[in-house]
Amino acid sequence: MKTVGVLRGGDFENYEDSLREGAEIISYIISNFNNEFDVLDIFVDRKGVWHLKGLPIIPSTLVHKVDVVWNTAHPNLAQILESFSIPVIGSSSFNFSISQNRALLGEQMKNIGIDMPRHLLIPAYQKDFDGGVEEYVRKKTREVFGKFSPPWIVRSLSKNSSMGVHVAKMLIELEKAIADGVDHGVSILIEEFITGKVAYMHSVSGFRNQNVYVFPVCTGESFNSFSKNEKEKLETISKDLHKHLGVKRYLKSSFIVHPKGKIYLTGVNLSPNLKDNSHFRQSCESVGAKTSHIIKHILEQALK
Repeated sequence: MKTVGVLRGGDFENYEDSLREGAEIISYIISNFNNEFDVLDIFVDRKGVWHLKGLPIIPSTLVHKVDVVWNTAHPNLAQILESFSIPVIGSSSFNFSISQNRALLGEQMKNIGIDMPRHLLIPAYQKDFDGGVEEYVRKKTREVFGKFSPPWIVRSLSKNSSMGVHVAKMLIELEKAIADGVDHGVSILIEEFITGKVAYMHSVSGFRNQNVYVFPVCTGESFNSFSKNEKEKLETISKDLHKHLGVKRYLKSSFIVHPKGKIYLTGVNLSPNLKDNSHFRQSCESVGAKTSHIIKHILEQALK
């Protein structure tokens, strides 16, 4: 029986998300592969100390304890394991960066001709550097208006922020939304609001003997709300994106299809959502597969 280590935690911004995602993967493997894989929880605290079964360890200890590691922490930690020739499932440092950084993702998409909504990133407000709050908010509002016209979507870049998502159609609404971000002390992403149909595409390397297997388009409601031409375009773009980014295992690509046919990429995610009501599960079921089939495939590919 092979042993899967799940690496989570570490001293980085997404610490809480890493703990949660790692716990979900541990629970999933135990529930679905109890007779095929053992699982070990590898926890790294905020001080960078590695733990196994509640006791501090050095990473090299894992060489004789795990066959593969599923990494939900920062890719830099995975590089430590790879230096000991331990197979790792997880995103590369480059792909992790572009999944977290809108500007980097946008630059990569320009290279392969994939459109994204125009956007502006406003860093978290710093009183000593940015001056008075009211003037700062007005200045940023004018800056956004000068770059692209309404409506706008305004959201926090921090997953842990209690700031809501705002749709602003007028300057006064945009100003209030930016002020909300300032009040929460977070960086703010402002995008042009693109009308159209939302589409989620999931792709997996090496599944069903294909270099890149792309699942049918998923909207969360219906697989039949897209024309044949739209489906083919989405599949082609998703496959190109998967290849261009050098994704080793799994990629979720989110799109908006404008009524006039133009397709915009709105985000990428490199970790499958294993919840029962996820779009990933719906996509799997649409081709007669289960999420457990994909997770087993990913584990087996990493173990080769």
